[in-house]
Amino acid sequence: MSSPKVLFGFHAVGVRLKTAPQSIVEIYYEPTRRDARMRQFLEKVAEAGVRLIEADGLRLAKLAGSHGHQGVAARVQEIKQVHSLDELLENLDASNADLPVAERTQPLILVLDGVTDPHNLGACLRVADGAGAHAVIAPKDHAAGINATVAKVASGAAETVPYFMVTNLARTLNELKERNIWVIGTSDAATHTLYQANLKGPVALVLGAEGDGMRQLTAKTCDQLVSIPMLGAVESLNVSVASGICLYEAVRQRSAARAA
Repeated sequence: MSSPKVLFGFHAVGVRLKTAPQSIVEIYYEPTRRDARMRQFLEKVAEAGVRLIEADGLRLAKLAGSHGHQGVAARVQEIKQVHSLDELLENLDASNADLPVAERTQPLILVLDGVTDPHNLGACLRVADGAGAHAVIAPKDHAAGINATVAKVASGAAETVPYFMVTNLARTLNELKERNIWVIGTSDAATHTLYQANLKGPVALVLGAEGDGMRQLTAKTCDQLVSIPMLGAVESLNVSVASGICLYEAVRQRSAARAA
């Protein structure tokens, strides 16, 4: 069994408590916090039968590696997830095999190129979960990995959205294209906007870090480049905000297609 890792904050620990309480080794809490949120949280812990340990703020901060723990931290075992992007896509293909074309689940993937800030990654995972994305992909170099801060910001999504860090991003995008997944990148210089793109079918949405954007090779590998209209004074959006706009436009288009 792998060594336990630490989750902290009400959202991150609460999602694990809801989805996989058996994987929680123990939960630490600050007994001096007696507000309604803590009381409700402790009731859920008691219902789940998870071991509770009192801890002061200093111990919690040391466990979490952050003072933003909200009085709650947990030592948890890793949850088994799919091991590779290929496995995930093959499982999706298998689940679609006996369904009519109109009822099949179309892959929706978020690709992040150069997102190194753990807060941005956590927010991207959270919006990916909300939009029902099947995975988030990033290069192993120049990208943030999953840590306690990412898990806290993701509010549980780091546990539910597969995050694949790949050695060669351009090669991975080409492999997605071989699977008939349309690769769409965002660029301020694109002549077409996001709202002119067809996101109803299998699609991977590629976003770069705020300011620098995608690397040149990544942009060249995309099937299509689109821009997010910027109508005010600012020139760019935070990558998590841009991710939300792109993913939910795909959700909107797909919902409209099913309703038609």
